[in-house]
Amino acid sequence: MILEHISVLHFKNIEQADLDFSPKINYFLGKNAMGKTNLLDAIYYLSFCKSHSNPIDTQNIAHKQEFALLQATYLFEEQRSENFFCSIRHKHKKQFKRDKREYERLSEHIGVLPLVIVSPADTELIVGGSELRRKFVDIILSQFDKEYLQSLIRYNKALMQRNALLKSDYPVEESLFEIWEEQLAHDGKVIHSKRNKFVEDFTPVFQEYYNRIASTDENIVFEYESHLNDGELPALLKERRSRDQILGYTSVGVHKDDLDMRIGEYSIKRVGSQGQNKTYVIALKLAQFDMMARMGYTTPILLLDDIFDKLDSDRVEQIIQIVSEDKFGQIFITDTNRKYLDDIIKKVNQNFHLYHVENGQVEQLNNE
Repeated sequence: MILEHISVLHFKNIEQADLDFSPKINYFLGKNAMGKTNLLDAIYYLSFCKSHSNPIDTQNIAHKQEFALLQATYLFEEQRSENFFCSIRHKHKKQFKRDKREYERLSEHIGVLPLVIVSPADTELIVGGSELRRKFVDIILSQFDKEYLQSLIRYNKALMQRNALLKSDYPVEESLFEIWEEQLAHDGKVIHSKRNKFVEDFTPVFQEYYNRIASTDENIVFEYESHLNDGELPALLKERRSRDQILGYTSVGVHKDDLDMRIGEYSIKRVGSQGQNKTYVIALKLAQFDMMARMGYTTPILLLDDIFDKLDSDRVEQIIQIVSEDKFGQIFITDTNRKYLDDIIKKVNQNFHLYHVENGQVEQLNNE
């Protein structure tokens, strides 16, 4: 899958941009806070119907503007071209269209335009809360497994209903709890099974990428932690119900799952250096791309947002070597200078586009 063209209007600090892209390397140069990451976020938005950095849609509209528009043309296998359109307006429902037909549910679009982003914020996967690590797995599985996505949506709705019952100021009949707990148990079992299988398949791929980037044979650990590893959810929910009523929320279930991330015997959160942490998350994301390329129907787009900073030259060299391989299709890279561009172009030896970004204005430069 190739993103051929994008039109951006009033999205963050990008007032207007109309860009044609290379099918392989697209390199955005510019100082920090000029709009490079916002361009990648516009591409991300077209894949996930939301921003990578700001979940409040209207805050992605440029200052003093009433709306933001994103339009793009993608080329799929067999030279099949499709157009996508997104409109964000204050006090209006977000619109998302595929070849001029609006989706009934935005969840129908997830997975149509598969994408992986690697950014400085990814270190939060290590130092942040368990919600971020669950989201990492959810994003991968939801893009190629519709059963998983629908189970996740139903589970979260049932969770909201049970939590509402737990907070009730009035006595609640047990049968009402049982209705939502049955739904949680059914979809939770599907989610748990698919997450468990994913982690099992993902770990050796992740290990390979980590060792390549770090040029080491360190053993990394990526283990799935879940209440359902130790018991059935219906019994656990019933057992915790009284306690949950005191707490006011559901304290057990797949919405509490986590990933144990270690290097050898030690938690990377506690002992990882800045370089190790960055290597760990970049390897995670490249393994994510690898898995999605194998399991999906088309090659995902890869976004690399300012990933070379704070990495030694050897690790940068390994990353460049990896993304130059044929399995990686279209790539978008942001950087503050073109220090690594020539190395990338030399290894890929294919067409590339170079852009300069300043104060939200994007100019395509000569490929020199």
